[in-house]
Amino acid sequence: MPFKEQLLKRIFYILLLIAFFGCTKKNSKSQTTTSTEEDSLSTYLSKANDFSSTTKKRQEYIQKAFDITINQPNDSLQRVNLFRIANRYYNLNDWNNYRKIAQIVLEKAESGKDTVSIAKAFSYLGDYYGSQGVSDSAFLYYFKAEKIYLQRNDNYNLAKARLNKAQLQYNESDFSGSEISALKALRVLKGEKANAVAYELYNLLGLVYNELGEYDKAIEYHTKALETLDLETSPVEFQYKATSMNNMGLVYLNLNQYKKAIPYFQQGLEQKKDLLLYKPFVYALLLENLGYSRFKLNESKELPELFYESLKMRDSLKLTTGIIISQLHLSEYFASKNDFVKSLKYSNEALATARNSKNNRNLLLPLKRMALIEPSKSAIYNKEYIHINDSLQKADRNIADKFTRIEYETDQIKEENSALTTQNRNLVYIFGSILIIGLFMYIIKSQKARNRELLYKQEQQRANEEIYNLMISQQSEVETIRVKEKKRVAQELHDGVLGRMFGVRMNLDSLNKINDEVGAFQRNSYLNELKSIEQDIREISHDLNREKSELINNFVAIIDNLFEEQKKTFDPKLVSTIDSNIKWESISNAIKINLYRIVQESLQNINKYAKANAIKVEFKKEKQNLFLIISDDGIGFDVNRAKKGIGLQNMLSRIDECNGTFDVKSKKGEGSTITVTVPI
Repeated sequence: MPFKEQLLKRIFYILLLIAFFGCTKKNSKSQTTTSTEEDSLSTYLSKANDFSSTTKKRQEYIQKAFDITINQPNDSLQRVNLFRIANRYYNLNDWNNYRKIAQIVLEKAESGKDTVSIAKAFSYLGDYYGSQGVSDSAFLYYFKAEKIYLQRNDNYNLAKARLNKAQLQYNESDFSGSEISALKALRVLKGEKANAVAYELYNLLGLVYNELGEYDKAIEYHTKALETLDLETSPVEFQYKATSMNNMGLVYLNLNQYKKAIPYFQQGLEQKKDLLLYKPFVYALLLENLGYSRFKLNESKELPELFYESLKMRDSLKLTTGIIISQLHLSEYFASKNDFVKSLKYSNEALATARNSKNNRNLLLPLKRMALIEPSKSAIYNKEYIHINDSLQKADRNIADKFTRIEYETDQIKEENSALTTQNRNLVYIFGSILIIGLFMYIIKSQKARNRELLYKQEQQRANEEIYNLMISQQSEVETIRVKEKKRVAQELHDGVLGRMFGVRMNLDSLNKINDEVGAFQRNSYLNELKSIEQDIREISHDLNREKSELINNFVAIIDNLFEEQKKTFDPKLVSTIDSNIKWESISNAIKINLYRIVQESLQNINKYAKANAIKVEFKKEKQNLFLIISDDGIGFDVNRAKKGIGLQNMLSRIDECNGTFDVKSKKGEGSTITVTVPI
């Protein structure tokens, strides 16, 4: 071979080697970079799942993991990492970011035609809508995932999709539907190594049968759940054992077998440290159920501290339903201790919490409790309870029907979308029209009932006024006849007897001219005697005329009778003062009647609503005005709202008849004062 050709070959081999080693070095560098990114991603995801860290720190690590992942190629590895990031947001209850990541994965999976990731993204979106209470959307996404897994013969994930459906149906009180979905999931799970999924299905069936009142079946499935549970391999953050202990104890609690329930709650609380870290709401639930079981057994151990601790934890976690349960249990506890003030306080708090939650289902138990505590208002609470319960049952039936429609009609939704929209709109119009008509009829009926009640009260008031007027008139007639008779007697004494005696005295005085000493002495004696009699009769006459102004006034007697009845019938201490300078005989009967009715109405209102310990009623006169002041130390009321009531409206109309003024002052917890001013 010529030297030149050999030299060219050597140069070619050298260049080839340089190129080879250069590429190898470049690939090595690229692999090193990828490896570093993977290490950082794993670190961030691990730190993001550190439950002992702060929420802010964990969110920062999730964001760093996302920044790395989003720049990766759209392949199965990127989608796996995005699902891991979504799981971290799930653990933080950050539902908005959870949905965003699931939506990104869905778009990438659809672009890559990755049906496995599409189905998983559907399940994640179902979780999101389930958390937001949009149950129909959640069910639709779970059903879409189920269809994909069914087509792929992926029994494990098919069982998980059906488990998600069953849990959603349970949360929406569709217990029969939940039972069917869970049993279907168990059937496809046979032969699969899926203890965690089997555990959750058994546990869910136990909850379902507990709600349906089939307690034997509930115990059976909770027992199966515990048998399936492998504590060594189960993730500690799920706290399966504590959850099962609570659920098993709850069955015995519903069976009123409190002694059997207590050991389960105590076993669950043995995991206190892990529960507080991973599942604080389960810890609060165990505390509450343990305390309630002891309360039902009349055991005082750690009560009411268990209820207080549970309430505090639930309040910090914003668990509205749990807060209401704790408040109701405290109400029951204090009622058993005859502390009805605290019992009513916690019942009212439970009712307020339920109303603020804007979830009508939360109102049922507080309304039931309030009906027991306040028998005087039980009809109102029971009426509201029945109304809400009926509407919830109707809603539950509607949601169950909706789930069924989604399950069997999903394939037709796209084709019939416009027709269904029109149909739904028409249904809304129909139901809206029916609702408006029903509401209108209810308002008319209620208004008629109120008008009848008002007419009845007005007739009753007129009848009472007539009786009072008759009584006053009768007493006035008796008084008039009495005064007239006294005048007649006085006139007889003055004009008749005194006149005759004066004539006798004059005759005797004329005999005084006879100078017979004995006769003169006797005449003087008679004259003095007659003068004395004359003076006595004159004084009697004057006394009879003066007695009229000293008689006890009729109105004062009637008011005193009203006060005596109040003292005999009701507990509050009544103090009354009536100014002696008031000349009642110069005040018209109309004013006295209206004042009497105002006092009567005020005492009735205080007895019904104020819960007062003391009442003060005062009549006094200042210048040309008569003042009536009624005060109490009760709970007070909202003056602006009360002014719309029939009672105060009646009082105002009475004061208008007297050309007087009416003033009400009240604050909640500070009693109330009514001041009436009438010109006289």
